[in-house]
Amino acid sequence: MPDDTPVPSTAPRNGTLRIAVPNKGSLSEPASLMLREAGYAQRSDARELVLHDPDNGVEFFYLRPRDIATYVGAGTLDLGITGRDLLLDSGAAAEELLPLGFAAASFRYATHPGTATDVSGLGGARIATSYPGLVRHHLASHGVDAEVIRLDGAVETAVRLGVADVIADVVSTGTTLRQAGLEIVGEPILHSEAVLVRRQDPAPMHGLEVFLRRLQGVLVARRYVMMDYDIPTSSVEAASRVTPGIESPTVSPLQRPGWSAVRAMVPRERAQRVMDDLYDLGARGILVTDIHACRL
Repeated sequence: MPDDTPVPSTAPRNGTLRIAVPNKGSLSEPASLMLREAGYAQRSDARELVLHDPDNGVEFFYLRPRDIATYVGAGTLDLGITGRDLLLDSGAAAEELLPLGFAAASFRYATHPGTATDVSGLGGARIATSYPGLVRHHLASHGVDAEVIRLDGAVETAVRLGVADVIADVVSTGTTLRQAGLEIVGEPILHSEAVLVRRQDPAPMHGLEVFLRRLQGVLVARRYVMMDYDIPTSSVEAASRVTPGIESPTVSPLQRPGWSAVRAMVPRERAQRVMDDLYDLGARGILVTDIHACRL
């Protein structure tokens, strides 16, 4: 079935930043969510293929994830959100600008148990994959000569059907591979995640710095929480070592003599342990709140 996604025009842009967003797949919804959190308009109908956000000076094009690096590398679009694996497999003249912290997965070889222990044992094998460029480069870098067979879509059944001896694919949990009777071979080919890409050797882009600051603000807001607590003033110095914040904690005197209120950003994953440590120092009224946006 032909893809009816429109080809972005190369007409003058009038200072508008043109950005490619995945139109489907595991990257699509998280990418749109991040852009919404960064304050950008996003489509409300999955059939919309282009969305202009004049208030923020950007235009979004919803494209196949596999094509995004190609459009960006050709200079048709300024930026794009895609997977690191798709970027490297494309061979496009595009480069990673910012990791985005979602859609994490590893790219690995898998085959029947006992076939090989690492990539050096794959010489002469038939390897099925949806990422032939990435696999050929990895094999060549290890001096391994093997036949690479391109398959679109799920490749887990290729070994069982006799099409290939080995597969190379994105692995999140490994459950699908185990269900197909396969085991992972050696170290990951690549650790992938969603990334923001731009053209190699790009011309200056109007609005790029603002766009990057907004995305970085979302990433920080997701990694940190805001912690507020009351503590005896005599313990503020010790508490500040527990919650140093980004630059320093905010400390204010309370109406109650000998007590202070402290506020600081704390890594989300450490929040419960930090609360325990503060309580042991005498802190009370410890509150944790989400951060929806920030600029550092």
